[in-house]
Amino acid sequence: MAWRLTKTVALIGMMGAGKTAVGTQLARVLGVPFVDSDEEIVRAANRSIAEIFERDGEPFFRARETEVLSRLLRGAPSVLSTGGGAFLSGANRQMIAGHGVSVWLNADLDLLWQRVRHKSTRPLLRTATPRETLRTIYEARVPVYALADLTVESRPEFSVEDMAARVALALQSRPDVLEKGGAG
Repeated sequence: MAWRLTKTVALIGMMGAGKTAVGTQLARVLGVPFVDSDEEIVRAANRSIAEIFERDGEPFFRARETEVLSRLLRGAPSVLSTGGGAFLSGANRQMIAGHGVSVWLNADLDLLWQRVRHKSTRPLLRTATPRETLRTIYEARVPVYALADLTVESRPEFSVEDMAARVALALQSRPDVLEKGGAG
């Protein structure tokens, strides 16, 4: 049985939750484009996210993020990896709900820390105590992420392919997003 994506799938969650890796695999499985909102912002600004944060500040970045999300959500159905803070904006949540479906990749704090602790590309973790900073961000964001349309639990033993399959299975509960097609 083949499936046809009718709305964009917006993957949300913390840095390190696997939005890019899982999103890339999910797009492959569903036969649709994969887009990363952070990469689109970097391309448009011709600067890294860390440079944007440093030079222009987080409010400027968030405004660009909303503009990019609006453009991407109005395009053809795709799998969209959003930045970790994108879903915190009520306007962004409303846009995603109006044009797509939000899927929270829910990874616990220990798993997130294992994945991000050696990365220098996380501007929000450039603090004296990055693990504590991650915990603070995590605790603040989880109640907002819980507003997502669907939640898929992430565990250390799940491969990227396992997670993509779990997201595809969750999407099957939404016939408005994933339609049954002909033989695949």
